[in-house]
Amino acid sequence: MPGTNLTREEARARADLLRVDAYDIELDLGSAREGGTFRSTTVVRFTAATPGADSFIDLVAPRVEEITLNGAPLDPASFADSRIPLPNLAAENELRVVADCAYTNTGEGLHRFVDPVDGETYLYTQFEVPDARRVFASFEQPDLKATFAFTVTAPAGWVVVSNAPTPEPVGEGDTRVWKFEPTGRISTYITALIAGPYVGVFDVYENGEQRVPLGVYCRPSLREFLDAEAIFKVTRQGFDYFQEKFDYPYPFAKYDQLFVPEFNAGAMENAGAVTFRDQYVFRSKVTDAAYEARAATILHELAHMWFGDLVTMEWWNDLWLNESFATFAEAVCQAEAPGSRWPHSWTTFANQMKTWAYRQDQLPSTHPIMAEINDLEDVQVNFDGITYAKGASVLKQLVAYVGQDAFFQGVQAYFKRHAWGNTRLSDLLGALEEASGRDLKAWSKAWLETAGINVLRPSITLNTDGEIESFAVLQEAPALPAGAKGEAVLRPHRIAVGLYELADGALVRTDRIELDVDGPRTEVPELVGRHRPAVVLLNDDDLSYAKIRLDEDSMAVVTEHLGGFTESLPRALCWASAWDMTRDGELATRDYLSLALSGIGRESDIGVVQSVHRQVKLALDAYADPDWREQGLARWAAAAEEHLRAAEPGSDHQLAWARTLSSVARTDGQLALLAGLLDGSVEIKGLAVDTELRWTLLTRLSATGRADEALIAAELERDNTAAGQEHAATCRAARPTAEAKAEAWASVVESDKLTNYVQEAVIAGFQQSDQRELLAPYAVKYFAAVKGIWETRSHEISQQIIGGLYPSLQVSAETLSATDAWLTGAEPAPALRRQVVEARAGIERALKAQAVDRAAGAC
Repeated sequence: MPGTNLTREEARARADLLRVDAYDIELDLGSAREGGTFRSTTVVRFTAATPGADSFIDLVAPRVEEITLNGAPLDPASFADSRIPLPNLAAENELRVVADCAYTNTGEGLHRFVDPVDGETYLYTQFEVPDARRVFASFEQPDLKATFAFTVTAPAGWVVVSNAPTPEPVGEGDTRVWKFEPTGRISTYITALIAGPYVGVFDVYENGEQRVPLGVYCRPSLREFLDAEAIFKVTRQGFDYFQEKFDYPYPFAKYDQLFVPEFNAGAMENAGAVTFRDQYVFRSKVTDAAYEARAATILHELAHMWFGDLVTMEWWNDLWLNESFATFAEAVCQAEAPGSRWPHSWTTFANQMKTWAYRQDQLPSTHPIMAEINDLEDVQVNFDGITYAKGASVLKQLVAYVGQDAFFQGVQAYFKRHAWGNTRLSDLLGALEEASGRDLKAWSKAWLETAGINVLRPSITLNTDGEIESFAVLQEAPALPAGAKGEAVLRPHRIAVGLYELADGALVRTDRIELDVDGPRTEVPELVGRHRPAVVLLNDDDLSYAKIRLDEDSMAVVTEHLGGFTESLPRALCWASAWDMTRDGELATRDYLSLALSGIGRESDIGVVQSVHRQVKLALDAYADPDWREQGLARWAAAAEEHLRAAEPGSDHQLAWARTLSSVARTDGQLALLAGLLDGSVEIKGLAVDTELRWTLLTRLSATGRADEALIAAELERDNTAAGQEHAATCRAARPTAEAKAEAWASVVESDKLTNYVQEAVIAGFQQSDQRELLAPYAVKYFAAVKGIWETRSHEISQQIIGGLYPSLQVSAETLSATDAWLTGAEPAPALRRQVVEARAGIERALKAQAVDRAAGAC
C-alpha cells in the first residue's frame, strides 16, 4: 500500500499520461478560530494522452464528501492511502473534489497558530515536498504544472495573501471572500496561502518601466521589531543583481515576504509569496552575523523565483539544481552587489556552508550531488548539506572553471529556453557548454555523480638555502564511510595556492598561483627556486571543494598567528582546516582548544567567532577524552568570562561571549554572574540583558539546578509570547531531575499534542551535555519507541524526534551495539534507517576522536 508515498516510476507514468491545465480551488477558512477542519473544493481540468486509461489524484484529508469526474459521481469511499482513483479518463477531463481537510500544528499543509499575545489565529501553508495535497486535491509532482486560482472565505478583518496579487474582499457579516486571479504555470509545491490579522509594510521595486509591488508582513505582536526597510534594501539589491545577471525580468506580478510563526525551515520560495520563520524578526539584539544570515535567506528565496519557480526540476533527483543554485546565488550577490553590507560573504560561505557540506559528505548516507531519489520519502530526508552546500561549492568551482561571464550567459539561455517548464541536469549543462565552449560531461561525472570528499596536501622539498626544490599538490580520496554507496574518486580541482609572509605579526599574501589539480600528484613548477614562505595555503580564495591540510611548517606558524591574516577568508579556511582535523582525529581536542584560545581574540569576523564558539563546545562535549573533558570545559568557560569582560561594550563580540559563557558556565562564581545578570544585581558595561539573553541565562541556570519552577514561571509572565512559551519549555526540560526528564520525554514521545516549535524546544532542553548519567536510561526507551514514532507522526515531527532524542551523549561501544541491534531487528524504512545511521556515525566519530585526545594527554 502506498500510504502517503509516491514513487518516481508512478510519477513518471502519470506525467506521460496527463497534462494539467488549471485548478480552481475554493477554501472556506471561516472555522479557523475554532480549528479542526476546513472545507476544500477543487476543480481541476486536465487532458489524458490515452483515453480510457486510469490514473489518480493525491489528497491527505480526514474526509471526502464528493468526487465528480466528467460529470459522473465517483464513490467517496474509493479515497484511500492519500489517493483518489480516476478510472476511464477521457481525452479532456474535469474533476471536482470536495473534502474536509485538517488544520495542522506541525508546520506542514495549512498550519494554524494562536498568538498568546492577542489571542488571534494565524494561518500559512507549507507545501514542499508533498503537502499541497493536505489543502486541496492535486497531482503532487513538480512536472505537472498548471495555473491556480484560489477563492478564499475567511473572517472579516483578516489579511489573505497568495501567489497572485490580493484582491479586494467582498461580502458582509463575519466573513469575506477573496477571489484571486490565476497564476502562471507553476508546480503545486510553490503555491501558497497566508491568512490572518497579519500587518504589512509596502513598497515598490522600480527599474525603468518595471514596477513590482513589495510587501513585508508579520504578526502585530512583532510589528515593533520589524525592520522592513532593511529587508526591502536587501530585496532591491537582489532584484537589481539577479535581473542583470539572469537577463530575465522578475516573472511574477508582485513580491511579498511573510514572516510566519512556527515555520520549520528558514524560508520557502512560494511564487511571489515567500514565507520566512519569524525568528528573523529580531526581538532582541543580535550580532551582524544574524543580519547577514537573514539577508542570505532573502536572496536565496529571491533567486528561486527564477531557478525553481520559473524553471523547475522535473523530479526531485534534481532538487540540488534548485537549492545549490540559490545557495550560490545568495553568496555571489552579497559579495558583488553594489552597496552590499556583506562583501565578505565568501568567508561566511567557507566558514558555515562548506563546514556543513564536509560533515554531511562524511556520513554513511553520503550521496552524489545528483542523488537517486526513488520516492517522496527519499527526498524528504535529502534537504541536506550535499544538496545545498556541496552543490553550491561545486557550482562556485564551475564558475572558476568556465568563467563567470560564460556561466551567466549559459544561465540566461537556460531561463529563456525553459521558462515556465521543467528541466533535467542535462538542460543546464547543455546551456553552459554552449556558452563556454567546454565539454562538461567529464566534469559532471566526477563532481555531480560521485560521492565523497578529497583531501589536498602540499608536498614541499627545500634545498640547503631554504629555497623550494620541488612543490606538488597531493590529492587523496579517502574511502567512503562504511555503508555508503559508490567508490572514492580523485577529481579535477581548480585551486589557488596562496603564499604568505609574516610582517610585524601580520600574515600578508605576497603571491597567488592559480592552477588545475588532477590526479594524485600535481607539480607546481612556478614555485621552484623561490624562498619558502611562512605559510603555504592550498585552495586560497576557496575556489574548490576539498579538505585542506597545511604542511608542518605552515601549521606551526598558523597555530601561533592564525589571527594575523589580514583578510578574513584565509583565516576562515585555516579555522575550517583545524576543525576538519579535529573531527577526523588528526588533531586532539585539547590542541584544538589551545589553537582556539590563542587565535580567537584576534578574530574580527563575528560569524567566524560564533562558529568557533560552537565548534569548541561540540569538540569538548563529544571529542574530548571524558577524563579530561571537565578540565577543558573549565578552561573554555574561564576564557569566555575573560573575553566577555574585556570585550568592547555593546559590541557583537561582547554579546557572542555572553552567550558562550551562558552555554558553559560551571563554577559557583560563573553561575552567580549569570544569576546576577538576570536579576539585575550585576551589570557589565554595554551588555544589554534583553529578552532573548535573559532566556539564554535562565536556560543555563535551569540546567544546573540554580533556577526553579517559580523563576521560570516569573520569566514567562514577563514574556508571555510564543517565543517565551518555547523558551520556558526548554528551561523546564533542562532541569537536572529525573522528574523533569520523565515529563519532557512523555510530552514528546507518549503524546502528540505539542506543536512543532514547542516539541523542538522540549527536545533542546532535554538533551543537556552535563546530564549524561541522568539521560542514560533513555537510550533503551529511544530504541523501543522510534519505529512507532516514524509510523504514526508526520515527517517533520518524526524527524525532530528521531534526530533530537537519539542518545548522542552516550558515546560508547554499547550505544553502537544497541543501534546496530535495532537496525538489524526493526527493519526500518530506508528514510528512517538513514536518520538513525547518521546519528550512529556521530558516536563512531566521537569514539575515534576521544581516543586521539586520550593519547595526546598521555604524551
